Amino acid sequence: MTTKVIAIANQKGGVGKTTTAASLGTALSSMGYQVLLIDSDPQGSLTASFGYTTDANSITLSTIMRQVITGEPISTNCIIRHESERIDLIPADISLAGIESTLVNVSVDREYVLKDFLENTQSKYDYILIDCMPSLGMLTVNALVAAHSVLIPVQAAYLSAKGLEQLLATVGRIKKRLNPALQIDGILMTMVDSRTNNARDVSGSIKAAYGQQLRIFGTSVPRSVRAEESPAAGKSVLVYDPDGKVTSSYIALAREVTA
Repeated sequence: MTTKVIAIANQKGGVGKTTTAASLGTALSSMGYQVLLIDSDPQGSLTASFGYTTDANSITLSTIMRQVITGEPISTNCIIRHESERIDLIPADISLAGIESTLVNVSVDREYVLKDFLENTQSKYDYILIDCMPSLGMLTVNALVAAHSVLIPVQAAYLSAKGLEQLLATVGRIKKRLNPALQIDGILMTMVDSRTNNARDVSGSIKAAYGQQLRIFGTSVPRSVRAEESPAAGKSVLVYDPDGKVTSSYIALAREVTA
């Protein structure tokens, strides 16, 4: 199969982007696919979720993007292999915040820096998942330009749903001007507590508002204490809680994504 690059994006924080990147990536790997995860958030949450800490000598996404911008040779040892989940990872740390500022001042092709790197890397993988930062700045724009599609996690809560319109407008502008092939894979409802009226109301309103033009994944991800614990253990929830409800949900999501 050809490589599929998926940006996992929502400018609202705390909606499960990092959990989705880690868990969907691990689920795809368990199905036999070659998977690369890219941490595109200066907070480095995806990196920390797999138990990694960076230091001054680490090769991270900021190193790679700086090399692309300056035309230097790209570091070949930038990818970390995580054996228990059988995925590859490009880590990030706070130095990536400096790249966001640098990109603003790049005059030519600043939206294509990540895409330029991936064009020489993606042939090794079936799926590349990009964990985007909670903003619609230049790093997220780079991810959306590099991606074939975007998967949008949305927490079943009013404020999370309210930000959807702005994200969809941004995706539309990027599709029109920078990446005509960009598609929306769908909206993934996350941290769903089906016992509450609010969660049911928000889920229903999102389906009513967007269900005609966008795919709402049949899978939704329940709220889980075990899932919230897994990053501190340095493991994906599929390894940390293999028999849990969240694990079952992400395996089902992987089947939907690959269908």
